[in-house]
Parts: sequence; structure tokens; C-alpha cells
Amino acid sequence: MKIRVVSSKEEIETLSNDEEIVHLAFRPSNKDIFSLVIKCPNVKALHIPSSYKRTISGSAKMYLSMQGIDLLEGDVWGHRKDINEYSEVSKSVFDRIKDFRSEGLSEEDIADKMARETRLGPDFIEFIMKQA
Repeated sequence: MKIRVVSSKEEIETLSNDEEIVHLAFRPSNKDIFSLVIKCPNVKALHIPSSYKRTISGSAKMYLSMQGIDLLEGDVWGHRKDINEYSEVSKSVFDRIKDFRSEGLSEEDIADKMARETRLGPDFIEFIMKQA
């Protein structure tokens, strides 16, 4: 699963219209969020640092919810934008979720274990589990 990392509001215009998950490494305004959704009609989730998520307005959250777009909290650890504009969730994360499911673990237990094993936020783990 590829996550497009966007470092500034100016980069929103450079996004491909088929982006599905976008990490915003800057504090987005309502206008930035609306511009991103218009530019990327297939976006499924916005991933932002927890300190920025707290500052997202209620109207922007409601807009995202109405569009069926998840607002996920977290960072993209160790990613170097100068090398690659995408961060990637490895296939091993999906394989591990599949293994836990085959062992009969509950979705909640899987989410807890995956949050401990990876550096991904709990809501992002839940999003990945829905996709897997």
C-alpha cells in the first residue's frame, strides 16, 4: 500500500488524480483539504500527524466523513521525501494481519498486536485491516 507524502500545500496541485492515501506533512487548512479532495477524487484516507489532526476544523472533518474519506492519525517514520515521494506499508504487515486472522484472533486483538509490532497508529491499523 503506497502513501503519497505531501510536504507543502503547493504540492497538492502536483498530485495524481488516482492517489488513494495521502500523508500531509504540514498543517492543512480547510481550503487545502478541499483542494486535495477535488484533485484526488479517489482518495480513501488522509493521514496526518496527531498534533495537526487536533487542529482540523469540525467542518473539514464533517466534509471528509460525508465524502467517505477516513482521517487517520500518525507519522511516516523514517521516510525521506528527497528519495521517494511515496511511503509504503510493506506486504509483511498485510501478511501478519492475515496470519492473526487465520489464528482466530479478534479484530481488536489483531489491531492491538499490530500497533505494538509496527510504528503505525491504531486508526491506521484499523484502516489497513479494512483494506486487507
